Amino acid sequence: MKAKRGSHSKGSATSQKWKDVRGKRCRPPSSSSDLNSSPVMVRIIKETVKKKPNVKRLKNKTKSVSGKTVPQTKSFTNGDMDSDEFQDWKEYSQSILVNGLKTQGTREDPHTCRLDGKSLHQCAERDDQRKHAVLVMQKGQALCFRGKCFLTCLYGRVEVMGFTIEEGQQSYPLFSPASHCPLTITATEGCDDSRDHKSAATDILCNYLPPASQKKLLKNVVSNSSIILLEPMETPLTRFLSSFADLSTLFDPPVGELMSAILDTPLNGLGMVPLVSTIEGLKVSPSCRESLDAVVSACRGDMDGFAVVLVYGAKNIGKSTYIRMVINTLLNHTTSVDYLEADLGQTEFTPAGCLSLLTVREPLLGPPFTHQHDPNHMVFYGESSCESDLSRYLESLKSLWRKRSTSLETPIVINTMGWVKGFGLHLLVDLLRFFPVSHVIQLAHAGNSPAQCPALTPEFLRTAHGFHTHPPTQTALDEFTESTHSPPRTYIHMSVESDFEGAGCQGTAKHQRSNEQRELSLLAYLSQLQSADPGPVRPLHSLMPYQVPHTDVALGVVHFDVAPSDMFYAVNAGLVGLCCLAEKVTSKRGPVLLSQAPLCPCVGLGVLRGIDMARGLYFVLTPVDPTVLRKVNCLLLGAMSLPSCILTAQQGGFQGELPYVTSDYSFDLTGAGKLRVFKGLQRQSQTRTY
Repeated sequence: MKAKRGSHSKGSATSQKWKDVRGKRCRPPSSSSDLNSSPVMVRIIKETVKKKPNVKRLKNKTKSVSGKTVPQTKSFTNGDMDSDEFQDWKEYSQSILVNGLKTQGTREDPHTCRLDGKSLHQCAERDDQRKHAVLVMQKGQALCFRGKCFLTCLYGRVEVMGFTIEEGQQSYPLFSPASHCPLTITATEGCDDSRDHKSAATDILCNYLPPASQKKLLKNVVSNSSIILLEPMETPLTRFLSSFADLSTLFDPPVGELMSAILDTPLNGLGMVPLVSTIEGLKVSPSCRESLDAVVSACRGDMDGFAVVLVYGAKNIGKSTYIRMVINTLLNHTTSVDYLEADLGQTEFTPAGCLSLLTVREPLLGPPFTHQHDPNHMVFYGESSCESDLSRYLESLKSLWRKRSTSLETPIVINTMGWVKGFGLHLLVDLLRFFPVSHVIQLAHAGNSPAQCPALTPEFLRTAHGFHTHPPTQTALDEFTESTHSPPRTYIHMSVESDFEGAGCQGTAKHQRSNEQRELSLLAYLSQLQSADPGPVRPLHSLMPYQVPHTDVALGVVHFDVAPSDMFYAVNAGLVGLCCLAEKVTSKRGPVLLSQAPLCPCVGLGVLRGIDMARGLYFVLTPVDPTVLRKVNCLLLGAMSLPSCILTAQQGGFQGELPYVTSDYSFDLTGAGKLRVFKGLQRQSQTRTY
């Protein structure tokens, strides 16, 4: 694709980007008066001042608490209380919560101890001048929080989402937004070297805190202590998201957690808000831990070849959370993990509508929109569901698998859709036969019926029908094996009880719906257009687009048949896939239009923000590197559209009538809505029920 562009600098690789952002922070100094200065905290303070305390005074009556009866209030002097009354008061006092000690029936992990406000004042100190805080944690202590920060382990070891962070490693960004379960930092164990822990801690603390704060924290340091450094974080992603009014409080506690937020601690003002123990954070079931141990054992040499882990389950069951834990746990033992994206609607590293294959080398310490990466190979499908063209979906995945290097022994994790009934079940059967899987992980929840998601065991696969494959069929297709007579491979099937927060039900709170999370991933992808240098957010319409001649690229629509005369109307202000056709595209007379969707590599996405018919130019805005754009010769439009906030709510927007937006439209007219086309015609052999 030949492109001309004005002055525009492209950011470097992701790891280097984090390094650059850390070295160029511009957060204003935080004083003790700014602890509660965030919008959420201001609202809490205002509501507290406005509302009168609603306190019901107890009269001389009994009241039932936790099934106990409170004895009537009396005045006693020393020795006046008889044995029966004393026993009543003793039983009552043992049934309530005293000084933060929980009664029986709580769901807190008995091996961890949540840090509360009082503990944080004793074991955390903040340096307002250098804008960071140091926290001393004992083995088993946990800090659950909302917000975002950089974490550096100065001494000992801590664990976040299954990934162990040790002394001497780099700083890692932590994201705990309101759209997902809050993150938890857990201290695992101290250093296993022969150093004196007091002297080692003294040498470390003197580099980050003044003498008075050092002396205070040294009192808490023991042999199994861990010391972590917490710093505020501002990146192009966070600045771009916070520029939209609806997302300005994305990293603040949601409404349901406001009463559980700990406001007055040394950590407040750094971009994070600790939560009390009533907010459980990420919960890991015993079956989940067993499956993680089994996968790690397989990758450490307990099996021949490399591990291929396929994860499946119904919608909203926690597949993405589990996969992040699998990858993070594997990264404790290997340098990289391959990942195959087969879920079009809830993608992990790219915007929705893309199937991809990539290598993960850094831990995933946040939801998908916080770690958007350029994949090694990608196919632009263009829709959040594959139901309109099942064959193209399967062929796209097979083309990605063929591009994976056969010389590598890196474990690979395959993410699948939450479609587990009907044709969705047939697709899962095909995937198990297409790929040489070694472990199949089924996520289930107590509220799900087993009939809705059958166990895809090797026995089930012997008689199951897929969309493309039917029994008897080898587990791996011949094209993926060296010999056509190789025996069928078997695999280990494990059922994992999903005990994650919100598992088994559709999220209803703000930012938790699936369409909102797709928009967050797309906004995160477009945030790569922002400069890495601190400064105001630039609206997308103020950025310099690429100028692409009509004759150098082909134009197509993948999800619908569009008449050639209407093609430009359809793609204008649309999100397009930047693809590479094998054939060279040349035209001497106007644009090249495709009649059907091709199956070809995709290097990224772009916004086709305008078309100049007089000069024969497309104006494309994309974060893809110019050296990669030279290979692009095809623009494909899918059903994925730009978030409405891009068109209506950007800072520094248009004055007057907004382009591309109209309110003069009625969906009551016949044919005004979307028309769905289904290409997956059912065959007679697929009418069998299971």
